[in-house]
Amino acid sequence: MSEKISEKFSRGELLNVNCPSREVLKRVTSRWSVLIFLALRNDTLRFSELRRAVGGVSERMLAQTLRHMEEDGFVERIAYNVVPPHVEYRLTPLGRELEGQVVGLADWLELNVDRILAQREKV
Repeated sequence: MSEKISEKFSRGELLNVNCPSREVLKRVTSRWSVLIFLALRNDTLRFSELRRAVGGVSERMLAQTLRHMEEDGFVERIAYNVVPPHVEYRLTPLGRELEGQVVGLADWLELNVDRILAQREKV
């Protein structure tokens, strides 16, 4: 059955090298983005709290990833006009929608990491 062009474009074509969804996929599925989604799923956190929650992330990488997540509409940056500066981050409604998918992936990984590591040893 032939698909309508409007349906094709509304869904996106991730397998097509020119699909703009690929850039979003790259950002959403980065290691740091996934871990930030998990850290923010139940909390609004300050930058320093996020850095502690996401072990191993550099300050530069955290700032870059948060900027990308904010640009894509997944994270809201809340800056308070106080001294010293106070900035918090939380998931937006769009980020909350995606959070469920990210948590599902993280849960699956945690449940299957032993199987995956065992397979690596076989190869």
